[in-house]
Amino acid sequence: MNSPVSHLLKQLIYFDKSSAQPIYIQIAQQIINAIQRGYVSKGAALPGTRVLSQILKIHRNTVVAVYDELASQGWVDIVPNKGTFVLVPEQTTATIKAPAQHIDRVYDYAKITGFPFQPSFNLSSTLQVTTAKYSINDGNPDLRLHPVHQFSRWYSAVMKRKSLIKKWNQTTQLSFSVFETQLCNYLNATRGFHIKPSNLISTRSTEMSLYIVSQLLIKQNDIVLVGHLSNYASNMIFQQAGATIKTIPVDAHGLDVDYIKNHFVKGSIRCVYVCAHRQYPTTKTLRAERRLKLLALAKIYQFAIIEDDYDYDFQFEGSAMIPMASADANGVVIYLGKLGQSLFPSFQTGFVVAPENLISEAKNYLQLLDKQGDIIQEQILSELIYEGEIYRLMKKNIMIYKQRRNCLCNSLETYFEGAISWETPSGGLVIWVQFEPKISLVKLAEEAEKNNVCLPKTTLYQDRNTCAIRFGFGHLNEVEIEHVVKTLKKAYDVVSLGHI
Repeated sequence: MNSPVSHLLKQLIYFDKSSAQPIYIQIAQQIINAIQRGYVSKGAALPGTRVLSQILKIHRNTVVAVYDELASQGWVDIVPNKGTFVLVPEQTTATIKAPAQHIDRVYDYAKITGFPFQPSFNLSSTLQVTTAKYSINDGNPDLRLHPVHQFSRWYSAVMKRKSLIKKWNQTTQLSFSVFETQLCNYLNATRGFHIKPSNLISTRSTEMSLYIVSQLLIKQNDIVLVGHLSNYASNMIFQQAGATIKTIPVDAHGLDVDYIKNHFVKGSIRCVYVCAHRQYPTTKTLRAERRLKLLALAKIYQFAIIEDDYDYDFQFEGSAMIPMASADANGVVIYLGKLGQSLFPSFQTGFVVAPENLISEAKNYLQLLDKQGDIIQEQILSELIYEGEIYRLMKKNIMIYKQRRNCLCNSLETYFEGAISWETPSGGLVIWVQFEPKISLVKLAEEAEKNNVCLPKTTLYQDRNTCAIRFGFGHLNEVEIEHVVKTLKKAYDVVSLGHI
């Protein structure tokens, strides 16, 4: 007990019995640290299990677990009837000697490539770093409403199932998965579809869905029609695929379908991108008569309709208008959506609904991009759909978001006093706020940032005819909403006075 190693370990090792990490792991990590620092040299004999248990005042079985852990990582060699001896794991990676030239730079990784490559002129990050406490986003839900404890139990239960490994090791899929069947049933029930699992593919996100679809549809210089104000992310995906984007007017009733008929001819359009339920970013709903016109025009002109239904589930008043895809008898609509927006992002999934031949090709692309998939996520979502839990959670959250929408409208009316205009939406997690008279939204964002509120550039829309903000409120509670609106009014007063 009085050996140098025993004395050293007594001085170095501390553990916290209240920690979630097992005691034997805490002790093993500290012994490894002592070896790495050279306090315990290679070949040194560690105390016996009884001796170390007395030194540390822990059970002998815990010390046995410590030594087993060290041996499994290659830090010690346990020799029966002789003892436990320290090893230093050998370096398994061969070193490469640098040439004498530029030897001073051998430990600095290159900042630029030594070969040419083609950078993308279309893809650019929209991430805006900020230190502000509050931020207005693009209409994302509040992650604080995610039922963490329930999902911890569900996740744990799925991980323990013996069938999980079998599913992961399965090389071929002879039939449709339980998740595909359940998702198909859910969409048929909630969106008026009459689809089969063969009409459906699930992806990691709506962006991945659109990327796959664009790779299938678009060739270089194909014309893609979008609204005059449209989704910046979808535009980047189309441009990266080689499309030529042309804009068409959007009014109070959504996309102007007559404009397409009057300005384009048969065979000139590859596809039309539309958010029929709530046009992005203005949130205007495409009227029923225009939907029918667009479907008829797609058949005659032979173009595809990409219907992006990004927030279908968030409906506060009345019934949501069912998708155009539910009335598509000619196979012209490709429907994009998202499931689980009331859940934490890792449990959300995108999906594509389309004719079987396109889905079959899309699955080939998905195999390249995401061969592994996420079986645990699919299993949990399958059970949430089957048990009705996802519907209950969505309804519960809708009540909360409706209150937040009302709070935002009341706050805007109280603080801005007619300086802005908006329409109270029947659903969705954003309000389209327009400024009249017009101000510099860039300066407004700068002033707001000074007061701890971030207005990302992706929420600002300003041109000769437009001065508006896509005000996402779902992630803010009622107290936070009032604070943000009050701060924006202060910033607005500074900017408007400077403008005058």
